Amino acid sequence: MTVPQHVSIIMDGNGRWAQAHGLERVKGHIEGVKRVRDVVEECAELGVRYLSLYTFSEENWNRPSGEVGALMDLLKQSVEGEYDNLMRQGVRFIALGNRKRLPAMLNAAVSRLEKATAGNTTITLVVMLSYSGQWDILQAARQLAGVSEDEITPELFASKLVTAGIPDPDLVIRTSGEKRLSNYMLWQTAYSEFVFVPTLWPDFGKSNLRDALEEYSSRDRRFGKVK
Repeated sequence: MTVPQHVSIIMDGNGRWAQAHGLERVKGHIEGVKRVRDVVEECAELGVRYLSLYTFSEENWNRPSGEVGALMDLLKQSVEGEYDNLMRQGVRFIALGNRKRLPAMLNAAVSRLEKATAGNTTITLVVMLSYSGQWDILQAARQLAGVSEDEITPELFASKLVTAGIPDPDLVIRTSGEKRLSNYMLWQTAYSEFVFVPTLWPDFGKSNLRDALEEYSSRDRRFGKVK
């Protein structure tokens, strides 16, 4: 099996999972955190170098305030509670997005975990918080305002995205059966392979991940070239 360098997952279906089980939506998010642990462990074991997770989008701020508040609390608890697991597995943790919108206590917890895991080298876990592809492109464009047209290259533009220094995703997995990007890494996924699975995120396990990687391994990636 060809193992991709960078796997990215759009984790979808927490709310629907909770509804199907007669639970409050936040219970689906809590169950979803457990799947993150499983997937990080499996990716590290398989030799994936980067795992990025679409955790909270810019659009998610439009959800009911009670759900958003519960999500922020859950994210803080998860960040603070994962130190031992990440250190044991050699996971480097980073969070990318419009972080100025995040609560101060969550931002502080994220920064502490980033600093504590900075020397880990087994796998890099990239958590996308308050992120959207359009926001990322706009903030990069603003940095290049005043630069002459001839000087702006794809490489220069990419260096202004929040993912600068991280290879573009080789494989994007979306759970829950939806088949769209939902404003995620619009620039970076230009040549990514996509695998859409019907499984809701809280039910997505290691076997589902391996199936997606097997599907990726069967693809012939040409990047526009004739072989």
